Amino acid sequence: MLDSEEAPESFAGSIDRLHDLVAEQVGTTDFGGDDYLPGLRVLLQSMDYDPHFTPWGRSYAWGTVVGALRSRAYAFKSMAENPAYAGVSIESPVVITGIPRTGTTALHKLMAVDERFQGLETWLLDAPMPRPPAERWADYPQFHRTVAKLEQRYNAAPDKRAAHLMVAEEVDECCLILWQSFVSNLWTCGWSAATYDAWWQCQSEAPGYAHLRRCLQLIGMNETGKRWLLKNPGHIDNLDLLFAVFPDAKVIQTHRDPAKAIPSLCSLLMKLHPKVEDASRYDQRAKIMLAREVAKWSNAVRKAEPVRAMHRARVLDVVHGDFHRDPMGILEEIYSFISMDLSENVRARMAQRIEDKPEMGHGVHRYDITDFGLTEAEVRDRFGDYMQRFDLIEHRAGAAA
Repeated sequence: MLDSEEAPESFAGSIDRLHDLVAEQVGTTDFGGDDYLPGLRVLLQSMDYDPHFTPWGRSYAWGTVVGALRSRAYAFKSMAENPAYAGVSIESPVVITGIPRTGTTALHKLMAVDERFQGLETWLLDAPMPRPPAERWADYPQFHRTVAKLEQRYNAAPDKRAAHLMVAEEVDECCLILWQSFVSNLWTCGWSAATYDAWWQCQSEAPGYAHLRRCLQLIGMNETGKRWLLKNPGHIDNLDLLFAVFPDAKVIQTHRDPAKAIPSLCSLLMKLHPKVEDASRYDQRAKIMLAREVAKWSNAVRKAEPVRAMHRARVLDVVHGDFHRDPMGILEEIYSFISMDLSENVRARMAQRIEDKPEMGHGVHRYDITDFGLTEAEVRDRFGDYMQRFDLIEHRAGAAA
């Protein structure tokens, strides 16, 4: 198992060992200042206290922390080796956000076929560096490490491929840079982390967003003529920080009935639970998770409203159902919003991806809200008038995606 053969008996007592291990792997002791240390310490303490790890889960969790700190170290090593990154400008990035499972990934990967965009490929999130030419990626051990990590994850939980497929060479989410600052919602997703979650809810992610900007400057420094296409559901909870670091960003906010989207999210997050934690606690954690995610994302959309109002011309709303009914029509609207032309060549490539449905190539992700302890009406009620404003109620039997 990658990075996980020597999981310590005490996580909190192994912070020096963690830094030494990463320093040896990356060849640097530069972790970019100390802003990440409070979150890392709380996370390690939480890992000793909150989860009921299996032996496999204990190793998996340790490997995950090692990997995130290693990614941070790679970033700062690359910055030191490429100081010109600091002068790279980032102009009017296109940012896709919204409650998770509202079509952000499908839209992101569809727009990424337009070669005028650049994005955050998964392997470069694991090892930030100036993006090499694509034909050379297979020459990099960091690329192969990401391939192996993803294969390990899907071997442990094959259903995750259908729920959310990650590929080393395809674009992925900003959260995999943001979590390198160890102040991130992502650290509450892989295993029980109530004490970390309580701490995280009171923190600012401003240092993480500053780190994100630096990493974009670094990764894109060889392709400064390409516009950034970014995606991260968590940005909806931090629109103020997003506009602070990218004041001319164009934001596409996706919307879907949260009574469909959030149980789908919980189902995805629970895929690894029987391997990571005591399986007898599955039902208990599933119910806690849905209640927590409903509270988190309903608060996020409310928090976003005053920021949206301040930047009204820079936010475009896309409803999940409209995108599925008429994807090319929505893309026309998006390209008008971002002031780009939709050429016949790009249109044809997008149409082909829509027809191929690559996200469906590993089956259909199915889930049932009744497994998580709330009704659809109870979930919708937490979102107040959000449902009505975007006409989001879906009336159909069963659920998928």
